[in-house]
Amino acid sequence: MTNRLGQITLSIIVCTYNREKYILRNLQALVDQEDIDKSRYEVILVNNNSPDDTENIVHDFISNNQSTHIRYYKELNQGHTYARNRGIRESEGKFLAFLDDDAFVRPNYCHNLLVFLAEYPEAHMVGGRIYPIYENGIEPKWMTSYLLPLVVALDKGDSVLEYAQMKFPTGANMAFRREVFEKSGLFNTDLGRRAQNLQGGDEKEMVLRAKKHGFRAFYAPDVIVDHIIPPNRLEIKYIRGLALGVGAHERTRLTLQGKGALLKKWLSEGGKTLGTIVLFLYFSIQGNFGKGLMLVRFRYWVIKGLAGLENS
Repeated sequence: MTNRLGQITLSIIVCTYNREKYILRNLQALVDQEDIDKSRYEVILVNNNSPDDTENIVHDFISNNQSTHIRYYKELNQGHTYARNRGIRESEGKFLAFLDDDAFVRPNYCHNLLVFLAEYPEAHMVGGRIYPIYENGIEPKWMTSYLLPLVVALDKGDSVLEYAQMKFPTGANMAFRREVFEKSGLFNTDLGRRAQNLQGGDEKEMVLRAKKHGFRAFYAPDVIVDHIIPPNRLEIKYIRGLALGVGAHERTRLTLQGKGALLKKWLSEGGKTLGTIVLFLYFSIQGNFGKGLMLVRFRYWVIKGLAGLENS
């Protein structure tokens, strides 16, 4: 691939859908990077058919910030994976980072990511730290470390770690060496969110597929983003839909691998259910019944989705 921009090392891909409220803050944080020459990175903004005013907002921002390489594309195929794959195809860097459109990088994000990739050549895929920023300033009483993925948060501590076999970086803050996609293929467009649906699974499938090709995934504690959590994402209706989506996309992903993979998943769910019961009892004894109850409800909804009962 010819590098049209000459010196681009890092491509940051932001896929957006209907987030005019946050996209300016997302882009401004990427412009305000410290300790890095702006010629070394680019921002690829992929608008996945947003019905709001995203296009005009982004065009105005680019016009006013021409010192940073920002390129805008509109992907008409509806789906997060289509948008991500479009970003990959349009990118120039040897390293490709992905951010959610409501995630905001720290000023040293680009610098720290490139330093990490240089220091750990064995890290082909990278997941950074993600801090939840509750928009109303209040963490829900039922929140525990076990449910942080519900708000797309991640904190594995201050040490570099390799992800376990079935673990994977979170899409709000992850990066890949280009060769991962060249050898393992792009994101599976049968998975991932489409407009307002809450299914996912594309990140997990991509990382696990890449691991089968010998690529390794690491946690980078100094590569940090803040992720906005609006109040509606803490409502039971949203959490139920998200959990059902988790189960449904796991069913889709594993069905593609055959009956054996799906059976193995059901056995795994049995173990997780027992663990959930133990945690429910533990939190109840501690006087935190609400924390335990939410764990039980979440597991129940995941199982419903896995069983194909998400619409019942």
